[in-house]
Formats: sequence, C-alpha cells, structure tokens
Amino acid sequence: MDALERIDDAVKNNPVIIFMKGTPQMPQCGFSSRAAQALMQCGEEFAYVNVLTDPEIFHNLPRYADWPTFPQVYIDGELIGGCDITLEMFQSGELQEAIKKAVSTKKTA
Repeated sequence: MDALERIDDAVKNNPVIIFMKGTPQMPQCGFSSRAAQALMQCGEEFAYVNVLTDPEIFHNLPRYADWPTFPQVYIDGELIGGCDITLEMFQSGELQEAIKKAVSTKKTA
C-alpha cells in the first residue's frame, strides 16, 4: 500500500483522527499540542498518526486533501482543518458535537 492509500485507509477507518507532529501525550510542536488538547477535552477516543515517524506520510499528507500544514484533523472522513480551525470549533461547541456524532455513528455501524 502506498502512502496515499494508507492515509485514505486511516481517514476512512477512524471516526476522528489527527495527523500531528508527535503524539497527544508528547507533541513535538505547539500547533499539534493545542489541536490534540482540544480533541482530548471533547472526551471521546480519537486516533492519531505521528507524521515525524513516517516520512512517506509526512511528505504525502499535504497532497491528500490539498492542505499544506500540520496538524490535520479529520472527522467522519472529512478534513476539518488544522490547529486554528480546530480551536475555533472547540470554542463554539461545534467540535464536541461533530466528534460525538462521528463516534456514535461508528459505534452503531
């Protein structure tokens, strides 16, 4: 499987996933840290990919959804954006709602 197929597989098989620098517990950049914190505060499980440990993912992810920066947050198979958009959605309550819906849909499927 090439990198774009692995990215697509991860996005489609996880209701919530963040592609980030580092891990939620040990982020390697401030933007990834803030986005992961917002996801954790939503109280639902989410998947993550540390792009620093997979050079193919690191180089191909910007092409996948035509989004040039990290982190990238996907909910229910759709790119919602990076750090700023994730934080805006969290502050408005949209993020919690979207995550809850995606996770509950996956559980009933």
